[in-house]
Amino acid sequence: MIIGIGSDLCNIERIQASLDRFGTRFENRVFTELELAKAKRRPLNYAATLAKRFAAKEAFSKAVGTGFKAGVFMRDIGVVNAPSGAPTLALTGGAKARLETMVPAGHKVRVHLTLTDDHPWAQALVVIEALPEG
Repeated sequence: MIIGIGSDLCNIERIQASLDRFGTRFENRVFTELELAKAKRRPLNYAATLAKRFAAKEAFSKAVGTGFKAGVFMRDIGVVNAPSGAPTLALTGGAKARLETMVPAGHKVRVHLTLTDDHPWAQALVVIEALPEG
């Protein structure tokens, strides 16, 4: 069963402006070390790579219904790749705790994530699914 859906559209130029203005202070407040490392391997698409991840964080916060309050912080939501290469989320702290409160007893959770960009836009869609265990 679907227990949450969230989407976000992010302007890549807005992320570039934040990078230009605040530099590492912005990067370290919003992104995980893994996300920053991935973006650094894509120097020609650095801002677009981060904008997609920014959109994913926003989409997740909408899917769990909190936004960035109730202990859910941007750095608690990290975009990672599954063994197949598909993007998904690694959650820690308040983001993980909030998700755990949403999962019905006897179910496990699966987070689906899709990312795309077409300059100047980056988009993310998060679907949270609860699957019966066993």
